[in-house]
Amino acid sequence: MGEIATSKRQITLFYNPNSIRAKKTLAFAKAEGFPILQVNLLKTKLTGTQIAELANKLNLEIKDLINQEHPSYSSHFKPHELSGEDWVKMIQHQPEIMKQPVALRGDITILIETPTDIIKI
Repeated sequence: MGEIATSKRQITLFYNPNSIRAKKTLAFAKAEGFPILQVNLLKTKLTGTQIAELANKLNLEIKDLINQEHPSYSSHFKPHELSGEDWVKMIQHQPEIMKQPVALRGDITILIETPTDIIKI
């Protein structure tokens, strides 16, 4: 059992409130009447275990959770190879560089590419 609690009755949405995609996804989900537990990545610091769990649920390596094209990434970091623990620390210190929104419902986890992806869950 993981550290992130999930339910088939609600969607847990990890998001950055400054992201246009996240805002649209949240609005779409609310309009569809989905019960949502919102996790604002800028206010709620994820643990290393939670970050690793999200990556695992998405079948990604932790480094693949990082949006290296985000302005905050390029202004603070240079592209390079790091350990999983170092990638986790990067996300914890600069949560806006994490690819998002990520939606969980029961055993299903998806990285939202377009706001309507939320209906897949």
